[in-house]
Amino acid sequence: MSTDIWAWVHDTHQQLAEAGHRRLADAIYELPGHANEGRNDQLDAVFPEAVAAARALGLPWVEVYLRHWRMQNLLNKRHQGEQALPEAVDLLEFAHREETAGCPQSVCVVQDFAICHARVDGPGYVAERIAVLSETLERIEPARACFDCLSREYSDALEDDGRPAEALSHLDTAAARIQAAGERLSLHFHHARAGTLHLLDRHEEVLALLDTAEQAERARDREIDESDRRWGALLRARALASLGRTEEALALLPPLEQAERHADLRAGWTKTVELLVAAGAWENDAELGAALAGWVGYLDATGSHRPCVDLLLAAGRLALARGARTVALTLAATGERKLGRLRRTEGVAEQVAELRAAAEALAVPALPVPPAELAAHLAETDAPYESAADLLSAALEQYRGEPAGATGLALSLAAVLGGLGHARAAADLLWERLDTDPASEELTGMLGAMLIEAKDDEGVRRLADRLALTSPADGHWVRARWAAAEGRWAEAVEQCEAILAAHPDRINTRRLAATAATELGDHVTVQRLYQEILEHALPAEGTPEHERHRTVREPDLWHLITAATANRDWAVVRSTGALIGIEFDEPEGPVDEEWQLVTVRATRTNGATADLPAVRTGPATARILPVLGDDLTLNHGDVVVFGPALLEEPPAEDAPEEEKRRWRPVFGLLTLLDPAGCTTYWIDGGWPGDQAWGVLREELQQAGYAVWAYSGEQYSITDPAEKDGMLPGIYAALAVPPTAQAAEADALLHRLTAAWPHPLAWLDLARAAGADTARHEGIIERYGL
Repeated sequence: MSTDIWAWVHDTHQQLAEAGHRRLADAIYELPGHANEGRNDQLDAVFPEAVAAARALGLPWVEVYLRHWRMQNLLNKRHQGEQALPEAVDLLEFAHREETAGCPQSVCVVQDFAICHARVDGPGYVAERIAVLSETLERIEPARACFDCLSREYSDALEDDGRPAEALSHLDTAAARIQAAGERLSLHFHHARAGTLHLLDRHEEVLALLDTAEQAERARDREIDESDRRWGALLRARALASLGRTEEALALLPPLEQAERHADLRAGWTKTVELLVAAGAWENDAELGAALAGWVGYLDATGSHRPCVDLLLAAGRLALARGARTVALTLAATGERKLGRLRRTEGVAEQVAELRAAAEALAVPALPVPPAELAAHLAETDAPYESAADLLSAALEQYRGEPAGATGLALSLAAVLGGLGHARAAADLLWERLDTDPASEELTGMLGAMLIEAKDDEGVRRLADRLALTSPADGHWVRARWAAAEGRWAEAVEQCEAILAAHPDRINTRRLAATAATELGDHVTVQRLYQEILEHALPAEGTPEHERHRTVREPDLWHLITAATANRDWAVVRSTGALIGIEFDEPEGPVDEEWQLVTVRATRTNGATADLPAVRTGPATARILPVLGDDLTLNHGDVVVFGPALLEEPPAEDAPEEEKRRWRPVFGLLTLLDPAGCTTYWIDGGWPGDQAWGVLREELQQAGYAVWAYSGEQYSITDPAEKDGMLPGIYAALAVPPTAQAAEADALLHRLTAAWPHPLAWLDLARAAGADTARHEGIIERYGL
């Protein structure tokens, strides 16, 4: 089996594009980048349509390819474990059917299977991982890229078995075989070897290896991508911290915010920070503890059981060093629960037991006030969260057997634990209290919030079922919030409507239903819900603080304006705008004014975002300015409706004046209102100079067209008159209005550019016009366009 995967990808992409399946062809090129770079939202946007298209076209090889790259993202960038296991098993079976066995990507699915089991319990599945990897490595040539990948997975399995020296030996043997076959080692291979050297305390070698590997990449004119730069920086930081070179380590360590965004960094980042804390170079504070607790909760929810235990042990050691007794005990309890999900517990079970013993040995703080007064005291003194947790835990222990007093303390402690990143532990505490105080609405309300925060699907269902017996509306409310958190918008609307049928005066229920309906594009329902809020809301004057959520808020009015705009209900737009103080140029009819320059943030067909300059034409509308390609469903002149929320804050008052001058409000696209109907064609060629280009733009505009330059000063083209000479170029998009034919646009461009020293090419427009394309093909060839 020696099919070159990337040659196959290139050929398949070309075949699909020529057959008119451009979206699927683009997905084949884009998906690996999204997967490897952790562009999760973009991958999630592209994958469902792509895999459905592959199935519809009967392309099982393409399906294997797409599903493999999604698995790489789920496992390596999102660190899913048991959550991804059913797909990993199903994909392995699918990739080895008769119709897919010959696919060059089928071998890579073995890697997905091995990684997934490593996430669940690496040491526990060592034997299975080594068996499947050995069988696959024996039947593929070292020249294949997957030999590199699978060799690294085999090494990881040896490391999980406590055999780092054997892992290094395996990598070195694999490297020799790859190089003997005439291939180069990937940068990922060097990163894997660096990780093994870490385990062997050979940190100087790590630094030398990374330098050599990256120099080799640059010597081959290969750019090191962002993901590999992050990994290289983290590996160096860990080596430097191990060597006591803390200032250098701090300079390279990716910031906490990057580890928050990229789950694959978290384990190495935590190990490095532990070293820096021990050296006194990093502050071991509650903020660090909360970040680690959030990551532990994430791994817990995704079923990455072994990484979860490893991380919580590190978080526990740091909590002990801070004297955070309750946090350390909470982590120990999580560890004890996770041990039940591991196949192999020797070594790690002892560490969890040691964590609990050490946490219990920490002093229990003395209460500064009686337990009943503690919550108020902590609020007044603004006590640090970890200290508050210890005091509340101590007070709650004194209240054992007294439900009335314990409920308030349990609620306070749960809120603090949630703030520290321990939502699952907070939920467990509230479940315990609910058994002794089942009538408490505060308990059920906070419990629902904590279960949703912890992504505890089973717990949410259990609570909703329990509430349905005594308070059906509360049961629907829990389900509605959970559905919204999961993006199940139709279900969220359905649950809210069930509440409103019995309780028509509910305001927050309508707000949530309206949010969900907006996501579904059901603007008629959104408008109805916000108008009902105006009908049922309490008056702003005289409403007590605890009922303020039932009054009309300004965002309610903006959302109503937005929905009414999408529904072209201009009377409601104007009457609601008057409540906010908006003055319109005309007293009635559609709102089409010229307010200010704004930016509309839209989503490309590949899931990436695009910030589009636009002219605001009303409270919730804007007219798009640039001429756009087919990767967006919008184009020049389209009038769109945008959401009312600002996506970026304006500059601070003390910001530089230039920054304030350049700033434009950024709004999210909601829907297309009035399409202009323009068709885009691309033009390319020599830059004629500012004056000539300005004349072209003005003449086109007067004729009802538009042109938008995409190239900058750095764009250059071949000068056919001079060997190796270059000319400044222009690459732009032309918008042809629906009132014009392609032949008219072709003739107009010929007339307007005839006197230019260097011609432009507009091949697609010439084809659409039925004109002779030879001229344009010749320009493309002569100028290297």
